[in-house]
Amino acid sequence: MLPVATFINTAAVLAGSAVGLILQNRYPQRVKRIFFQAMGLVTLVIGMKMAFEVENILVLVFSLIIGGFCGELLMLEERIDRSLDGLKRKISADSRFSEGLITAFLIFCIGSMTIVGAIDEGLRGDRTLLLTKSVMDGFTSVALASTYGIGVLFSAVPLLLFQGSITLLAATSRNLFTPVMIAQLTAVGGTLIIGIGINLLEIKKIRVINILPALVIVVLLTRFVGFLS
Repeated sequence: MLPVATFINTAAVLAGSAVGLILQNRYPQRVKRIFFQAMGLVTLVIGMKMAFEVENILVLVFSLIIGGFCGELLMLEERIDRSLDGLKRKISADSRFSEGLITAFLIFCIGSMTIVGAIDEGLRGDRTLLLTKSVMDGFTSVALASTYGIGVLFSAVPLLLFQGSITLLAATSRNLFTPVMIAQLTAVGGTLIIGIGINLLEIKKIRVINILPALVIVVLLTRFVGFLS
């Protein structure tokens, strides 16, 4: 099965990002500042809504702690920044390239609509949820790209790979994505998005990239707890 809805979703993000880039330099700095603050508040709301879906708070806590520990040991943020430096110099002088890419990836890819929608397409061929998400992501990418720059456009690549992979995996493995697994993964993703909102509002610098391994840890811990019970 081809992940058709994911192809449409990717195209919507590309189109929205292109519009956002065109609008990026069309308004003064004070407008950009208030837009950052508005995006920060909205990002906090999105993150909290997702985080409140948590089923097991201890799994959430240990996933973030272990994931953050692994990310710091691996120096993920530094490695990603270095690996993207060459790409940034070739494509854009925008210092927020990697931040925009990671922010857009988390917003577009980590959430119940992404996971449930991809599973629906893989298991039942129902693309309704992902097509709805495509419209939402298209408008969101306009706002993100006008704020962060071209990094948001490049988030279409991990979106295609991540969401498409879930669809293909769901088509071949029906028992992997339980409701509890989806809720726990969504909660961790929402917590990371809260961190992004705090960064946008310049309250405190949260090293969100270094906590990304929590998305893997939560899957392992959720499976382990399910096995014990």
